[in-house]
Amino acid sequence: MKLPAIQYATSLSAHQSSLRRSCSSPLHSSFQRLLSTTSRSQLRDVFPAKETPLIQTTPPAWPHHGYTMEEMKLVAPAHRPPRTLGDHAAWKIVRFARFCMDKATGMDRAQKGDKKHPTTSIAAEKPLTEAQWLIRFVFLESIAGVPGMVGGMLRHLGSLRRLKRDNGWIETLLEESYNERMHLLTFMKMCEPGWFMKTMIIISQGIFFNGLFIAYVVSPKIVHRFVGYLEEEAVHTYTRAIAEIEDGHLPKWNSPAFKVPDIAVQYWEMPEGNRTMKDLIMYIRADEAIHRGVNHTLGNLNQQEDPNPFVSNFKDGEVPKPALKGVGYERSEVI
Repeated sequence: MKLPAIQYATSLSAHQSSLRRSCSSPLHSSFQRLLSTTSRSQLRDVFPAKETPLIQTTPPAWPHHGYTMEEMKLVAPAHRPPRTLGDHAAWKIVRFARFCMDKATGMDRAQKGDKKHPTTSIAAEKPLTEAQWLIRFVFLESIAGVPGMVGGMLRHLGSLRRLKRDNGWIETLLEESYNERMHLLTFMKMCEPGWFMKTMIIISQGIFFNGLFIAYVVSPKIVHRFVGYLEEEAVHTYTRAIAEIEDGHLPKWNSPAFKVPDIAVQYWEMPEGNRTMKDLIMYIRADEAIHRGVNHTLGNLNQQEDPNPFVSNFKDGEVPKPALKGVGYERSEVI
């Protein structure tokens, strides 16, 4: 795949190990690089299409349903205040995970937002670079694809074990994990992480998967609330990235030479004239807003008996719109 000749680089503190040599040079020679994004001349296709004698292409298993530009512009950061002990626990874990990611990806104090409004305020003293954004995107999406798979897998097994229907939850959760993986594959066409980040992802995924597995068995409501809070962070992250593009802080992504990967154009069916990096992030942010509203809503429902309202036909014909309901729907609103 052809990508624009854009150099990406980032640097972290000297006490950390250096990255693979296939990446571009560090911003400061005294710093050793841990996390990496890659230039066009050095970027490998990390998941090339396999040529076969008969198959031409393999379309997405879950085709994207698409958005209008007006729908994507309506998405905004939101926060559901914790109400129960489980909510507070989920919120604290998400905030701790965010703190760890900030540290691991080298975000300095001036680049952080308002601590009092962490999921809604997008202002910061200092913007991130394109390289820092890509590192955060790759790490975030490598983790965000786990919960839907864990929840869908356990509900699938539960349906088999209990000899009962699942009422539409399984498909939504698996589609969520698939969608998050498409985000990751898109960003992987722009950068190739170094060995430290790959190691960090493997360790994080191992801890995250097993922790979520146990937590979902014990209390799926808390896990859905946790994922809702995690998606609040994702919507906040992408909203801030869009704002920094609009403010001219990320000139490489504003360049006419920049082209979004073909995998993104095909998956979201991005129309001609709306294929900039800002457009791509708006599509991804809208996806995250849906996951946010869906999981907050699922966390409000009876986990064993209630149908999934987002795949149900309603008597009054009005279908809930999770992207615009950042705090989720209460059970009385959809059941």
